[in-house]
Amino acid sequence: MIKLDKVNFLVGDSKVFSQISLPFEKLTVDFIDELSKKINNYKHINNFPDLQSAAFFCRKANLLNLKKRYLINNQLRVGRGLLFHIAPANAPTNFLYSLIFGLLTGNSNIVKVSSKKFEQVEIICLLINKLLKKYKKISSFIKIIRYDNINEEITKKISKLSDARIIWGGDKTIESIKKFELKNRGVDISFADRYSVCFINSNKFHNLSKEKKKLLVNNFYNDTFTLDQNACSSPHLIFWYGANIRKNKDLFWTLLADITKKRYNLMESSVVNKYMQICKNLIQNDNIKELKNYNNNIYTLLLKKLKKDITNYRGQWGYFYEFHLKNFQELEKIDTEKIQTITYFGFNNKELKKNILNYSPKGIDRVVPIGQALDIDFIWDGYDIYNFLTRIVDIK
Repeated sequence: MIKLDKVNFLVGDSKVFSQISLPFEKLTVDFIDELSKKINNYKHINNFPDLQSAAFFCRKANLLNLKKRYLINNQLRVGRGLLFHIAPANAPTNFLYSLIFGLLTGNSNIVKVSSKKFEQVEIICLLINKLLKKYKKISSFIKIIRYDNINEEITKKISKLSDARIIWGGDKTIESIKKFELKNRGVDISFADRYSVCFINSNKFHNLSKEKKKLLVNNFYNDTFTLDQNACSSPHLIFWYGANIRKNKDLFWTLLADITKKRYNLMESSVVNKYMQICKNLIQNDNIKELKNYNNNIYTLLLKKLKKDITNYRGQWGYFYEFHLKNFQELEKIDTEKIQTITYFGFNNKELKKNILNYSPKGIDRVVPIGQALDIDFIWDGYDIYNFLTRIVDIK
């Protein structure tokens, strides 16, 4: 047991210790479910779609489905012990998912949130602190902290006490944290910088009714604008496939622009940054074929060809790259382990397996319909987090 100085404890105290429980204990599930209800009842919840998504994930029905999936035999699993979670700076609610994973697997948790202040973090921590007055046993499994990244001594101390580390962040962040040793049997799971794309079948989009077109575009909005395209699973590059692409994609972006007028608050600083990125692209990038502007909220840049450096084509605040795909063999030109999620519309599973996965890609860990890009799960980045965060007690 040690005390940590220069740490802001948002939830919990400065005493560091480790204890474990069985996965999916009833008390844990009840606590998370009640937290879900409190988040949903927060008076300004409609201003935070990411909080709404987190609350939806934490509801009891989902937790029991996860329990049913994993507790399928008599194999005894227990938590590893103390988990050290390092949350990313680009997704405010990510730390909560990581914490929930740790609690459901029966672990004690120290969660470092970003030093960047997010209102969502403050809201969640406030609600957890209130709830822990009722769930006192759970309080010994949760500590949520904040400190400056330059204070490496704290990271070193906590790492040395930890049975596992869950690191969310860019490649440099992961590299800097991994230099600190864990306990002798400690293990790391890293969720590094990734890149995601979207496939849209132009023919199938054209055949949708007006209302279904709007629904699809609204789902795309949720995948991208909810976190300003900062999530690793939010697409930056849109592949259009089929006939009459120009006409259909113009309608798609126009419908999306209409949604952003009603739902999206484009900050002045974002306007400036987006304009600077456009200028930089037009001056330095000879692969830009066409630029289109939809009410300033959305810019689309059509690429001439696919290149190996495709993961450098990233946008924020409604800034998307496009490519007209003639055949799926072209994807081999951009095959990289950096690609994480493919969202899609207008393809069935058989087509996807044949056309996208047939060439054994280095990357691609998820293939989900448009609207499910941000739906996190125990299966993430190709890892089974549940099995990683638990250990087997082999009883003969």
